[in-house]
Amino acid sequence: MRCGESNVAIPLIYNFRSVKARWTSAIVAVVGIAGTVGVFVAMLSLARGFKATLVSSGSEDNAIIMRAGATSEMTGGVTVDTVKIVQDKPGIARSADGPLINPEVVLVAPIPLISTGTDANVEVRGVSKNVLEIRRNIRIVQGRMFAPGLYEIVVGKNANASYAGLTLGNTISLGSARWKIVGIFDAGSSSFDSDIWGDAHLIGPAYNRPDTFFQSVTVHLTSPAAFQHLKDAATADPRLNVDVTREIDYYAKQSNRLTTLITVLGGIVAAIMAIGAVFGALNTMYSAVAERGREIATMRALGFGGPSVIFSFVIEALLIALVGGLIGCLAVIPLNGLTTGAMNLQTFSHVAFAFKITPELLVRGVVFAMVMGLIGGFLPAVRAARLPVATALREL
Repeated sequence: MRCGESNVAIPLIYNFRSVKARWTSAIVAVVGIAGTVGVFVAMLSLARGFKATLVSSGSEDNAIIMRAGATSEMTGGVTVDTVKIVQDKPGIARSADGPLINPEVVLVAPIPLISTGTDANVEVRGVSKNVLEIRRNIRIVQGRMFAPGLYEIVVGKNANASYAGLTLGNTISLGSARWKIVGIFDAGSSSFDSDIWGDAHLIGPAYNRPDTFFQSVTVHLTSPAAFQHLKDAATADPRLNVDVTREIDYYAKQSNRLTTLITVLGGIVAAIMAIGAVFGALNTMYSAVAERGREIATMRALGFGGPSVIFSFVIEALLIALVGGLIGCLAVIPLNGLTTGAMNLQTFSHVAFAFKITPELLVRGVVFAMVMGLIGGFLPAVRAARLPVATALREL
């Protein structure tokens, strides 16, 4: 530190006045940072929304049983003999009609999207008549449940809103049969909202599958703690070759591939945009240093040390970044709850889900903006602190 200099901080009001006086150059950096933060938060909220939709499909009270080694229901295979053995295992809840066990047929059918007219794969799920006793967060909101043994189906609320022809009372072709839509169900914003459900013993044969073969078995547990008893009993039985997974864990795992892909791609896009935003901040701050050489020299002559000048310029860059970050966050908030769709890479079916913007994501967006501001402001701040005081003063 030079003789007579101190490290007393330059008043913050100076930074506010400086940004206000040079708003035309500052706005370029603000817009760049705002756009980057907006993309960053939007992509993370997209991944968060997809994951939340799939995870909410599962329940702590249910377990899913599939062929050992199967990575998803689409690659699973369970025979009726396996179902008969499983239903007597400990930990499975019972009703007056017997064990709460639901063998399921899972496949996809192409149905045109209302928005584009192009086909998308809709998950068609053959279920048992007791499915609503097992998946207790699902309720019929229009019409009624399908009757076992009849060519009737019910569709999720998102499927009803997204696909052509899936309206109450309409009749559509699935496989080799014609099916009447008798109900619309609400699955609590889970992935089942994008499904079509019908009688498993009719869905399978309509696609040339035997009615004694299923993709998975979902069971309702007597309690969440009963899961381990069921798993131990099923895996220890030499007649069975199955994996037993808690339903909520199965759907959480199903979401990993797409959420990872969205997060990685979003990160790459945000990183590229961040480089541009940082250069915008650098340009703004270097311009500020060039324009304010005399001001900086005067502050140094008045006793403000180099660290004080660096701190002042970094604060100014962070102020610009904060404004950009807040604008970027505010710009994407209207996306919260907006429904979109993507293909589930595990089942190759189209799943409708909503952007999920949380306070935590907004905070991450602002922090991301501040990091860009810090990177963009530090080098110009160091340059400002190193300006020759005597040379600048001679120009006054």
